Amino acid sequence: MEFVKDIAALEALYGTPSVPAMRKVATRLTPLYRKWIMVSRFCVLSTVGPEGTDGSPRGDDGPVVLELDDRTLAMPDWRGNNRMDSLRNIVADGRVSLMFMVPGSNTVVRVNGEARVTTDADLCARFEAKGRLPRSVIVIKISEVYAQCARAPLRAGLWHRDDSAEVPAFGDILAELTDGEVGGAAYEAASAARLTDSMW
Repeated sequence: MEFVKDIAALEALYGTPSVPAMRKVATRLTPLYRKWIMVSRFCVLSTVGPEGTDGSPRGDDGPVVLELDDRTLAMPDWRGNNRMDSLRNIVADGRVSLMFMVPGSNTVVRVNGEARVTTDADLCARFEAKGRLPRSVIVIKISEVYAQCARAPLRAGLWHRDDSAEVPAFGDILAELTDGEVGGAAYEAASAARLTDSMW
């Protein structure tokens, strides 16, 4: 198997980007990019650090981020599994990318930038939900924001199918990885109540 080894070979393979592909990039939240991102309740946060890369799903009951100004976004770090993969990476290397999605839309809006983690009390308080506060907030300085073409979601039929019956339950995955010590049917049966109780 041969691999592409340099940028010149890659560019020769793919050719020149179209004018719309280059002109769609902004360095701040324009009115329409702002409107799109504020509708999004779900995004994927990608980070890089000394241990490698991480892609983390982030979701909220309302906008998944808060606009601090047209070049700055804030994302609460709600309760999770305490692995802190994304947070560890951000503390070590602030480079981040986000992919914002909206159910029913085949457009994906992407943001690249630099992030830091803060426990600022006033900022955390802005995200209060059901009497709970995030432990920290990720503050993202925007370097680029742009829309991705719709081909990938269209090819996947992302919003027009339900393949959930074909995938294993998370409890079964845990049982497989721990030789039955953790997970299984009992874990799965209790998961809905556990997740509801610990949502924020």
